[in-house]
Amino acid sequence: MKETKVLVTGIVPDAGLTKLKKNFTVTCKPETAGRAWVLAHLAEYDGVILTGMKGDRELIDAGTNLKIITANGVGFDHIDIDYAKQKGIVVANCPKSVLIPTAEMTFALLLATVRRLHFYDKTIREGKWVNVSQPENMGTGLQGKTLGIYGMGRIGSAVAKYAQVFGMKVIYHNRHRLSSQEEAKKNVHYVDFATLVKTADVITLHAPATPSTTGVFDAQVFKQMKKTAYIINVARGKLIKQNDLIAALQNGDIAGAGLDVYETEPKVPQALCKLDNVILSPHAGSGTLTARTNITTEASQNLISYLRDHKPLNQVNK
Repeated sequence: MKETKVLVTGIVPDAGLTKLKKNFTVTCKPETAGRAWVLAHLAEYDGVILTGMKGDRELIDAGTNLKIITANGVGFDHIDIDYAKQKGIVVANCPKSVLIPTAEMTFALLLATVRRLHFYDKTIREGKWVNVSQPENMGTGLQGKTLGIYGMGRIGSAVAKYAQVFGMKVIYHNRHRLSSQEEAKKNVHYVDFATLVKTADVITLHAPATPSTTGVFDAQVFKQMKKTAYIINVARGKLIKQNDLIAALQNGDIAGAGLDVYETEPKVPQALCKLDNVILSPHAGSGTLTARTNITTEASQNLISYLRDHKPLNQVNK
């Protein structure tokens, strides 16, 4: 019987591969080998944990024996899922393991942004003392404010809970409205996109990058937001037109932003880096050892369930 082989294309915690290695022959791409190595060897493998690399047509065509590709995370916009489906390849993701760490990062960025921690930290490191009795140096509190959630999935729902602990009212906009029972249970209120933009004191983004969501937050939207409002993005950089955001922050159209993802990732414009009303992090939403181990374990289970038991889990290209 032919052995089942799995390739891991990037750096993942070895502890997350324990069960996978018990079931299949697992190869972790050498750190010194790049995309060319993967393209040259991919035909040998039945499944792949794809991380740090695009799953475009070139890669899919190279995997002539591939049966499944799993993203090592919840996002899958780096994989051509439609082309994979044409080739009979299942594409899966890992939505469960990223939930809590990404929600935590959302709120960490939210608090740091509205309380102006970057500005305070930078100023003190420069040997200056900030007089917070002056209104222009003050931050914003959360109690009584309105959080607008764009994308009320698992992560958005977790963020809503955190916000309510801080005394915030929660409104949301989603492609599909929740049932009245779910809204009551979560204590959230559905609004259309225009109302979300105009009403929220803080907007957090939790939607995937799709043709309908790409660039949805642009110059026109920023001008409709409150000048005192903030935007937090831990989802996908493509949801925001980055140059429009920079202009809005420079012009005072909005008060600030907390960003974990970028339109030009991993490149971050210097104009964005120079702004005191922005908190920046390097796509670290799931960047804890526990979270990354859990994500790789979930990716491994996607492969085990399909390659061993013929049952697809978390399939995104049905």
